[in-house]
Amino acid sequence: MRVIVTLACTETGDRNYTTIKNKKTHPGRIEMRKYCPRLKRHTLHRETR
Repeated sequence: MRVIVTLACTETGDRNYTTIKNKKTHPGRIEMRKYCPRLKRHTLHRETR
């Protein structure tokens, strides 16, 4: 049930991170605050399909 998902910055659209999630416990899209190298600050990153 675990899948690899890509996280993209909501402000620049860059796909900076990959992570693993369990689809059974988290059926929706993941949102995390991660560091964006282009903006040099922490921004919201969302799961992409």
